[in-house]
Amino acid sequence: MAAAAALPKSSVFSLRAEQSSSLDLTSDRARSSYRLKRKFVFVVNPRGANGRTGREWRKLLPYVRKHLGQQCNIHESFTSSPSHAVGITREAIREGADAIIAVGGDGTLHEVVNGFFWEGEPISATTTLGLIPVGTGSDFSRTFGWKNDPHMAIKRIAKGLKSRVDIGLLSGSSGEQHYFINVADIHLSAKAGYYSSRYKSFGNFCYVLGALRAFIGHRNCDLKIKVNGGDWEVYENVTALCIGNAKFFGGGMKIVPNACPSSGSFEVVVLQDFRWYDFVLKLYKLYNGSHLSEKRVFSRSVKSIEVAEIGNEGDIYVQSDGEHLGFLPVRCSILPGAIELFI
Repeated sequence: MAAAAALPKSSVFSLRAEQSSSLDLTSDRARSSYRLKRKFVFVVNPRGANGRTGREWRKLLPYVRKHLGQQCNIHESFTSSPSHAVGITREAIREGADAIIAVGGDGTLHEVVNGFFWEGEPISATTTLGLIPVGTGSDFSRTFGWKNDPHMAIKRIAKGLKSRVDIGLLSGSSGEQHYFINVADIHLSAKAGYYSSRYKSFGNFCYVLGALRAFIGHRNCDLKIKVNGGDWEVYENVTALCIGNAKFFGGGMKIVPNACPSSGSFEVVVLQDFRWYDFVLKLYKLYNGSHLSEKRVFSRSVKSIEVAEIGNEGDIYVQSDGEHLGFLPVRCSILPGAIELFI
């Protein structure tokens, strides 16, 4: 779970303040105006979507200046390696950023969310999270009905409407804490996500390739589950278990259709005894959310859940927001209203 590790203070971040060319910083009035503006930091993964994110950001920057330049001082920060966005976000919040905007896909958003926390606590209760979707997948934005349009996202941020959203806290066998904003999942779907990350060059088709690869050698397994601190329950022949703070994953599958990121609880969906042909025949149901009507699909609302394997194979995959986090056992709990989000 390397994404949760903080980068040292001496790390070199690509932070640049973008200022209007018409602003005369030599005057006292200009300096005062600059200080009064809010500080917005845009965290950009230039290598995201095979380099498309970096190219799109260069085109978007004039649009950002046009719609936000009068309201705030615009700072760019480019990531250079996995988990870099976590450290960038933490340092920017500590330096007084009013908003952190993730520019990229769900992976960049995931890292930025983790950067809002340090040692189990939010770094600041006042910094706002924003999202400009430019990436392979933008599943989190689907829950709000947002189109995958970065120009609309910039206008939405400029309006300044905000709402507090829940965050999931995930702890593995080592006790290390990790945060997610969208969906955490276990077993086949997590294994498919692990392999799909290797096929990002194929765009959204990577999810299909990942699923096909995950089916090779797949076996349904028995899991034990503890909900809201209660007794252990046994679920036999589990194919996948999904813990939703928001509704979509895997490039548009409405896997947890009743999830709401401001409800104060997760929706947990368990698929039992599915075969490869079930996914082929019922794939449309996974995309429109009607799979809950299937007799081998179970759904429940929870505030916390622990999941462990029955047996000692140690190969049941866990991921959150599309990022591989290791293997079972795992514990998830909800942090109600933990982050303020531009909506």
